[in-house]
Amino acid sequence: MLSDYRAHDGAIGLDWYELDPNLSFLLDRHLPDGTDRALAEAEVATYGRLVGETLAARAEETDKHGPYLSRHDRWGQERDLVVHHPTWTANKADLVRHGFVGARSANAEGIPAVVTAALAFLVCQAETAAYCALGMTAGAADMVERYAPASRRADLLEHLTSLDPERAWEGGMFLTERQGGSDVGANTTRAVRDGDEWLVSGDKHFCSNVDAEVFIVLARPEGHPPGTSGLATFIVPRHLDDGSPNGFVIQRLKPKLGTTGVPTAEVHLDNARGWLAAPEPGPDPYASEGAIHEGSGRSGTSPMAATAVLEGATVPGQGVKRMLEMVNTSRFGVALMGLGIHRRCFLEAAIYAAGRQQFGQRIDSFPMVRETLVDLLVELEAGMALTFECAAAARSSADPDQARLLRRVLVPLAKMRTTRTAVWAAGQALELLGGNGYMEDWPLARQLRDAHCHTIWEGTENIICLDVRRAMRKEGAHTALFDRLERALSTATHPLLATVAESVAGALVDARAAVEHLASAPEDMAALHARRLAELLADVAEGALLAEEAAWSLERDADARKAVVARRFADRHLSSAPLRGILSRDRTVLDLFEPIVRYGRIETDDLSFSERDWRFPA
Repeated sequence: MLSDYRAHDGAIGLDWYELDPNLSFLLDRHLPDGTDRALAEAEVATYGRLVGETLAARAEETDKHGPYLSRHDRWGQERDLVVHHPTWTANKADLVRHGFVGARSANAEGIPAVVTAALAFLVCQAETAAYCALGMTAGAADMVERYAPASRRADLLEHLTSLDPERAWEGGMFLTERQGGSDVGANTTRAVRDGDEWLVSGDKHFCSNVDAEVFIVLARPEGHPPGTSGLATFIVPRHLDDGSPNGFVIQRLKPKLGTTGVPTAEVHLDNARGWLAAPEPGPDPYASEGAIHEGSGRSGTSPMAATAVLEGATVPGQGVKRMLEMVNTSRFGVALMGLGIHRRCFLEAAIYAAGRQQFGQRIDSFPMVRETLVDLLVELEAGMALTFECAAAARSSADPDQARLLRRVLVPLAKMRTTRTAVWAAGQALELLGGNGYMEDWPLARQLRDAHCHTIWEGTENIICLDVRRAMRKEGAHTALFDRLERALSTATHPLLATVAESVAGALVDARAAVEHLASAPEDMAALHARRLAELLADVAEGALLAEEAAWSLERDADARKAVVARRFADRHLSSAPLRGILSRDRTVLDLFEPIVRYGRIETDDLSFSERDWRFPA
């Protein structure tokens, strides 16, 4: 069991991996190969210290001193220079040195996607803005490796994946336009061929990491039809070979609510030179794989490719399919942002509640505070189960196509669930701190501001729910999901999991019936219920995966803690109780508070079980 949270004054300065046994549990579970697990331990342990002890403190300063645009030099010449606080550049330099983008593994196949997800999860606990910037860099590197002209590829990649902050370049993406937010097909930015290059012109409305050196830009080649199918993706450098601006003007930096460190801007492109992101003549080896090599469950050229934040990508002939593959990869990264904020909020709240005294007692001794902390952790572990399953889909699926379909539906579900739950978690944690939580010199106000961003990034919840529906209608992705959840449920045979298994099984029956009903429902009614369906699928997926984790823990360690977590989740999401639970005799949050929030072992013999009642025996 972890030491008493009262021993700490706050999360900053601590080893965040050491304080998160559930992350270690997930690595054990998803990395059965000893070599992979040893690699994960070395990498994740290093990041646990780097992020908690160093990056987190700087991130607080960055939030107070955001970037600004210096439009002209002292001679009045336009330069469009984004000026950052030193803490922002120092954090990114440390992440570059530690290989957050550049390849760090001697394994030619790359680093397991579960490991890259764990690293991103840790970084996001300190600052999701930094992950946004370097995640987009990894995505840009991935696009460059696939599609940049052979004459340019090596030089661009060397800079984008360098471990030397002095030589390292960053990547960004320009997709959204004022008139075309969710309606990407309304974009008007155009591209005209000029020999082997293209001239790109237009206005982009949300350009994150705007002071990067290489951008992935969505534009319509001259002569291509309207709508999404006529769009293509281009690789556009910020500067020409002689160092002059490449038809690139920053109109203004956006005054954002949160994610302060990463500059987001409105940009005008005027005949900016670039290259079509299209494969060389011959078959495209990535045409059906997206940014993750599904067959191995490993990330590709850069270890962050599995979690890169990169908006839509299409090339002529690939259309919406390629764009959706890249968007799905991007949404996975945003799901990890939600998880990171959620975890940070729990940790800050647990430490504060242990140290704060009111009415002569620590406030984490009060029943409702205990319930809040337990439920923060239960919802976090459910979200981690869902999101890390996305990274492990290749291992848990029968074949690469099944893995692709599973990710196709699980990733948007994870993005929807973890980002919305992060907003709830930030609000709950802020309230535990009371008035201090609302103050900007405490850590939770920023987490609440940043959390609201991620429900929007890469698609609002409405768009995500419609995409889940599209994945089922167009690709039959729900069949892969239901198969996976049935396999998870089949492992929950331990007597302590009987009620959990019953709740999950009942909800799975409901989910199948809902999919069948909506398949033949009127179009407007099917669209109306898309959110309800997505929420149901997320609940069933999290419940089934938690049950599978609990079965694994009981079998390997005879530890019932995860079974208690799964049961609490099932009671909250998959069953109903009379009088809103007021008649319940369940004492989980009171009697099992310490081993739940401090990750202690719960012996199966230490639990007594009657109907729907967990308790320690008297």
